[in-house]
Amino acid sequence: MRVAAAALAMLLLLTQRAWAVEVSATAAVLMDCGTGRILYEKNADRRMLIASTTKILTALVVLEDCGMQQEVNVTGRHMAEGSSMYLKIGEKVTVESLLYGLMLSSGNDAALALAEACGGEARCVRRMNDLAEEIGMDGSHFENPNGLDGEAHYSTARDMAKLAAFAAENPTFMRICSTISAQTGGRSLKNHNRLLRELEGCVGMKTGYTKAAGRTLVSCVERDGRTLVAVTLQDGNDWADHAALYAYGFEGNGGVETAFFPNNKRKL
Repeated sequence: MRVAAAALAMLLLLTQRAWAVEVSATAAVLMDCGTGRILYEKNADRRMLIASTTKILTALVVLEDCGMQQEVNVTGRHMAEGSSMYLKIGEKVTVESLLYGLMLSSGNDAALALAEACGGEARCVRRMNDLAEEIGMDGSHFENPNGLDGEAHYSTARDMAKLAAFAAENPTFMRICSTISAQTGGRSLKNHNRLLRELEGCVGMKTGYTKAAGRTLVSCVERDGRTLVAVTLQDGNDWADHAALYAYGFEGNGGVETAFFPNNKRKL
């Protein structure tokens, strides 16, 4: 009996080691959307810059507040530094086209134009913070719709996983962020998210980068009837890290706590 027990203990230890996972990110979370269970975490509650992964929240606010065929008159106020869908002053662009520009091309100009469609940037940002609170993102605050660095613009890996799980329930959002390429508004747009082409079951979400934030990535994968979301912040090896996290989540034996749904004021 002692020999059998020792053998079983060794087998369990070897299994746990075989499925141990570590990532290069400063902060990371892997979450099961169906249960809210955290399968992996690293510095999950550290407040950090999140760059263009901000645009997940921007898109959700727009989808609640605006019509897809609503038009925006592009002005100089919508021009912005960084990534762009190359809007031209004077043109009229639908909210739908702007959402593709936001989520595929990560257009900072698209974010500002969409904010105006929501009643102006100040109102849009208020709505973003209100929605974040409803979702249960207690460690987050937003001050712009595009994710450019700001002292009052931050989130955590855990909060971004909550946001991703919430976003995964919105079919219009998922249709847009899972699109690899699109022809819209006279533009050809290509999704920056390589995982859509390289990782089995990937159905979105959003990349991000600034010099201060480093590389940020939120992704969502569906396999065998399960949906998982992964978040990495400040991660120079994010593509490989997300692949490793999903291998662990779908095939390993992770799970440390249930942390999402009890605090979510929104029904998924």
